[in-house]
Parts: sequence; C-alpha cells; structure tokens
Amino acid sequence: MRNGLFVLLAAATVVLACAHAGCSKSPAAATAGAEQVAAPGQQGPGPGAGEEVKTFDLNRDKKPDVWVYFRKGPDPAKPGATKETHLRKEMDLNFDGKIDVWNYFDEATGDKNRECFDLDFDGRIDECAFYEKTILVRKELDLNFDGRPDMFKFFEKGKLVRKERASKGDGKVDYWEYYEGEEIDRIGIDTNGDGQVDLWQKKQQK
Repeated sequence: MRNGLFVLLAAATVVLACAHAGCSKSPAAATAGAEQVAAPGQQGPGPGAGEEVKTFDLNRDKKPDVWVYFRKGPDPAKPGATKETHLRKEMDLNFDGKIDVWNYFDEATGDKNRECFDLDFDGRIDECAFYEKTILVRKELDLNFDGRPDMFKFFEKGKLVRKERASKGDGKVDYWEYYEGEEIDRIGIDTNGDGQVDLWQKKQQK
C-alpha cells in the first residue's frame, strides 16, 4: 500500500496540473488526441443527464486516463456567453484501466468538496477527504479493505482535532482520540460495545 500511495501522489501532481492547464497543448495531445469530448459508453462511467465529458490521454496509448465531467450553461459574468462548470474528475494514474482518484466539485462555486483515492490500486476506494469552502474538514479511511470506512479524522481550520475508529470490523466506533495543538490530549475507549466511552486515558504530563 505504501508503494501504491507513493505512485499515486507523485502521479497526481502531474495529472492535476495537466487536466487544469490543458493537455491539448502538449505533444501527447497532438499525437493521441488527448483532449476530446467523449461519448457515453467510452472508458469511464460516462456523463449523467445534461453533462459532457472531456478525456485526456497522458501516456499516449490512445486510451483516456482522465475524465473531466462538466455542464455548459450561461456565464453570469458575461451576458450571452457560455461557461463550463466542472462537476467531477476521475483519473487513472497508473494506466491500468481503473479509476484511482475521484474529485467532486460544488457546482455553484466550483470548489472541490470531496476527493477519494484507491491507494492500493485494487479498484476500491480506500480514503476520502471532505472539504467545506476549500478547507479540509473530514477524512474517512478503510484500513482493513472491507469496502467501508473504519477510521474517521476530523479537522478544524485544517488541523486535526479528533480521530474515531471502528476497531472491531463491525462499523461501530469504539475508539476516540482528541487532539490539542495537534498532539493527543486524551483517548476514549468503548469496552462494552454500547457506543459510549467507558475508559479514558489522559495524556501523560511532563
């Protein structure tokens, strides 16, 4: 999983820059038609009602690696003009034909409000980050790879304030960590499965 994460993050830097700046200006676009409006049924899930999709071929194999879904509509800033509003973006970063990163955008503001990753390239989401007004507020992680999150991280002003974990694999949170100044202040444990803290462990004073 560490190797997958390293590849994912390294490739994401290139992919995100390319998709935003426009890969059609690169040699890859010229030779492989990297940016094009794709029809429903092409690789990728296809657009929903009223949506269109542009695809990018980053490795020049004539297969799309990035799908940018958007909707066209009137541009409030330019009467009579049309603007594209990004809805979501899906990326295959290791070029194996499966989506590895999913980005979702607020249609009103254009801000990213959710980003999900398949960190070990098995075709299933392992981590999702949630944003409010571009600020990270929560992460959900699937640590045992059973298809559902079992660790939850909560952030305030971008800083970690709490972790919750379902450590028994039943989906029920039974472990809490609370942070002060980005250091653990106290730990709560549910010992009898009722969803409430039964045992507190405080930070050792120096």
